[in-house]
Amino acid sequence: MKILVACDLPDTALEQLAALGAEVVARPHLAARELRDALVGVGILIVQNLRVAPDAIARARDLQMIIHAGPGPGEIAVDDASAAGVFVTHCPEQHAVAVAELTLGLILALDRRIVENAVASREGRWIRPEVSDARGLAGRTLGVLGWGAVGRLVAARARACGLRVLAWPPPGAGEGAEEAGVTFCNWPRELARGADIVTVHSFEDEEDRGVLIDEEFLASLPEGASLVHVGRPGAVDAVALAEAIPRRRLRVAVDVFIPEPTTEPASFRVKLAELPGVICTQHIAPLTEQARVAAAAEVVRIVHDFLVAGEVRNCLNLLERSPATWQLVLRVRDQVGVMASILEAVRADGINAEEIGSRVFAGAKAAWCTISLDERPSTEALEAIRALPDVLHLELRAVV
Repeated sequence: MKILVACDLPDTALEQLAALGAEVVARPHLAARELRDALVGVGILIVQNLRVAPDAIARARDLQMIIHAGPGPGEIAVDDASAAGVFVTHCPEQHAVAVAELTLGLILALDRRIVENAVASREGRWIRPEVSDARGLAGRTLGVLGWGAVGRLVAARARACGLRVLAWPPPGAGEGAEEAGVTFCNWPRELARGADIVTVHSFEDEEDRGVLIDEEFLASLPEGASLVHVGRPGAVDAVALAEAIPRRRLRVAVDVFIPEPTTEPASFRVKLAELPGVICTQHIAPLTEQARVAAAAEVVRIVHDFLVAGEVRNCLNLLERSPATWQLVLRVRDQVGVMASILEAVRADGINAEEIGSRVFAGAKAAWCTISLDERPSTEALEAIRALPDVLHLELRAVV
């Protein structure tokens, strides 16, 4: 198996991939325009920020899996990968610690005016009287918008600083809301009304929930509140935020932007950064050594499980439930050609097998098989299968 690593992975991770018997090609600076030719003969592609376009996937005949060394699909054309039968996997939660640490750092920087102090000191200006309005964190309330891996870590760190914590959305039943020591809100604006500080994070289910920080949400915040955005760029209405900052004296920190530069280094302008009380960082939340090592370890686990056991970890493009409406449940002898004979009867009936599963009993003399079908098989097809000498039992079940 040839593995193309089109991102920065630690040498130890590259060595572990090679130890699996794979041919590892490391090209961390590969450009998107070069990807099509680079994918010739590649079975597994590992990327981070690189765009994997539909045409690159279409031409990669040997490609079996694309791994995003980060959370979510990144810049991978997932629908096209699905159509080509290529797995798309990712590394969820591996950057969570790094993002939570930056979140807390930005909260502190907004409250204590750290950036303004640093810039003034570099310029030789004494501004101590102007930045003496810090409120401190103890006894105040933090609202975590996006209760997932990052949100939980932010809440734990905030509570250590003496902050009360609100969160949205509420977790599902049995997910330990009470153990987290968090008060959950039913609506984002309920959280806004009760919080002195709001942090915005991505959601675990990767669902696009649209704009969450809009004009109404911002109007619900207390005057002088702080807002830290390290989540999905589209979650915040940038125009409404820019208008609300001076009017409501908000302190804001933003780490994600639409659009971001596609080349490095590059010059770009962020209008929010020109407003007073605003800190803009350049999507640095996941960029720590700890996060890189954790993501690389998860990449190695994904490749190991795929090559050794044929299992796909953290897959983003498999259906949770196939379109099958009927299922054959069979007990058969564990003999050569049994499954082929059954599938031939199904094929002759003009029916597609959506999913096939099999487990072998101890002693390897018999097996339990399931075949999920997109239509109900005819009586003739069922009788043909029952008549096969190595079929011990057949049952037809409706999929509900």
